[in-house]
Amino acid sequence: MVEDLKVTVLCPDCTREKLDPGKLPPDFPRPAALDFDPSSVKLTERLDSLENKTLYLVDIGFGGGYNFMLEIQRWFAEHMPSVTTVPRRKPGPVFADTNNEELWEEVRKKGDAVVIGVAG
Repeated sequence: MVEDLKVTVLCPDCTREKLDPGKLPPDFPRPAALDFDPSSVKLTERLDSLENKTLYLVDIGFGGGYNFMLEIQRWFAEHMPSVTTVPRRKPGPVFADTNNEELWEEVRKKGDAVVIGVAG
């Protein structure tokens, strides 16, 4: 069971109403692996800035994802050097629901924000 799961989305065009998983339609397809009530997931407050923060860049293993995260890291190094970026790969196959608690615990303890992404 996932407890205290929080999601932050940095998207200028997004609103909490659009992003709140508790507001998804009842027939919205959800992976069978989700063993929690999506309405219990709350969005975190948006950071005022990424300056002097640690940003984790987590690749889930889809083709080209890690290289994409490294490009994001290069962008931050050039344009926002005060942001510490930490690229990581999610262990296990891309679509497998494997136990990644060690990775997420590291992100929770050491990170201020995280980008979880794919490429293709």
